[in-house]
Amino acid sequence: MNYLIVVDMQNDFVSGALGTPEAVEIVPRVAERVAEGLSRGEEIIFTRDTHETDYLNTQEGKKLPVSHCIRGTAGWEIVPQLAEYAAGRTPVDKPTFGSRYLGAVLKARDEDLRKQGKPGVERVTLVGLCTDICVISNALLVKAFLPEAEVAVDASCCAGVTGESHKNALEAMRMCQIDIENG
Repeated sequence: MNYLIVVDMQNDFVSGALGTPEAVEIVPRVAERVAEGLSRGEEIIFTRDTHETDYLNTQEGKKLPVSHCIRGTAGWEIVPQLAEYAAGRTPVDKPTFGSRYLGAVLKARDEDLRKQGKPGVERVTLVGLCTDICVISNALLVKAFLPEAEVAVDASCCAGVTGESHKNALEAMRMCQIDIENG
């Protein structure tokens, strides 16, 4: 079984409080990649950066004092271009960069498949935002939970806070045996 993890493709990271031109630029490619994944039979999981109204009082909020992805706001929602793909799927809401819950879900699915005599989770590909924060955090967590699965990041479907930090994150993941595609 192959999975495609769509990391934090939310309004606040594309056109809102923390949006960048690079994030806007990848939206069509991410939508195309999700459509391709569905046609290939990949399971799709969306993550959402999720903060509460007290965000500015949190550890992260003190270091990044920009309210964003507050639960229930327009900025928290998946971008409109991907909303149809997210509909009917329960996203993984994560209060911090990486999601242990995502890793645990994938590990449980791997074990269930193997109990049924099927190959487990064979490949997990990540796309989304931001390469240098949430994509790298989740890629490393997936690798930790599923050390024998292929873990990949499609660089053409990711954007970092800066171009340089995007490239640095890709290189760091490559060093951790995560396959970097299209980059």
